[in-house]
Amino acid sequence: MAVTHSRRDDNLLEEIQTRLDSLNKSERKVAEAILRDPSAATRYSIAALARTADVSEPTVNRFCRGFSASGFPDFKIRLAQSIATGTPYIGQNVEPDDTVAEFSDKIMLTTMATIDKARQALSPKELSVAIDYLIQAKQINFFGMGGSAPVAIDAQHKFFRFNIPVMCYDDALMQRMVAAGSSTGDVIVIISYTGRTKEIIEIAQDARANGATVIAITTPGSPLTEVCNVVLGVSADEDTEVYMPMASRIVHLTIIDILATGVTLKRGEDFRDHLKKIKDSLKPTRLPPAGQ
Repeated sequence: MAVTHSRRDDNLLEEIQTRLDSLNKSERKVAEAILRDPSAATRYSIAALARTADVSEPTVNRFCRGFSASGFPDFKIRLAQSIATGTPYIGQNVEPDDTVAEFSDKIMLTTMATIDKARQALSPKELSVAIDYLIQAKQINFFGMGGSAPVAIDAQHKFFRFNIPVMCYDDALMQRMVAAGSSTGDVIVIISYTGRTKEIIEIAQDARANGATVIAITTPGSPLTEVCNVVLGVSADEDTEVYMPMASRIVHLTIIDILATGVTLKRGEDFRDHLKKIKDSLKPTRLPPAGQ
C-alpha cells in the first residue's frame, strides 16, 4: 500500500518513480500509465486514466490521495507543474506548443486548485475580525498597485452599497496622501500578492501611525504582514516576477466577495431592503431576457 507523503513541493514525477516499487499492483498500473506519457496524463479525465491503466476510478482517486493530492484535479495540477516551468510572461505551466484545449485546461485546473488551497488556508478568525473592522469603519479605502489595482476597483464597486464612504486608489502618491490623512476609525485594505513592494509597506506603516486600521490581503509571512493590523494570508503557486498573474487575482477577488458577504450578513435583514433598492434601480436600464 502506498505511504502518504505530506510534502507537496517535491517533483511529483520523481516521487512517483521513487515510490513505484512500494505501490500495490493496481496503483502501480496507474503510476506506470502516468510515467509513460506525463503530458497526456495532465489532459486525461479520471475515467480516461482509469481506462488507460486498466483500473477502477476509485483506484485512481486512492492513488492521487496517496501522493498528498486532495483529488484527481489537484493531482493533475501538480503533475503539470512537475513537467513544465511555463512560458515566461504568459502563464505558469503554459508551454509554447500547447493547443487551445491544453492551455485553457491548465489555466482552469490551476485556478481551481489555487482557490481550494486558499479555502483551506484562510483563517475564519481573521476574516471575522476584518469584517468587524469594516462594519465599524467611518470610511474604507482599498489600495492596490499594478495587477492588484483591478481587485481594489472591484472592492469599491461592492462596498459602496453599504452606506460607508469608500474609495479605491491605485496611485502610490494618492495612497501616501490618503494614509497621511487617515485617522482612528478609518480602515485601509491593502491588496498585494507579493507583499514585498517597498512603497506599499511604507504606506501601511504611515496609515497605522496615524491611527488607521490596516487590513492586508497578501502572501503569508511577507514583509507587509508585519506592519498590518489584520492579515488575510493567501498564497498561490505563481511566480509573478516571471509569469502573468492569473489564479492569485481570482483568489483576491474571492476574498473581497467573502468580506462583502460578511458585512451584508452582519448588517441583518433590514439592510437587505437597502441592497434591493440599489439593484432595483438598474431594472429600467436593461432589456428584458430573451423570449419575454
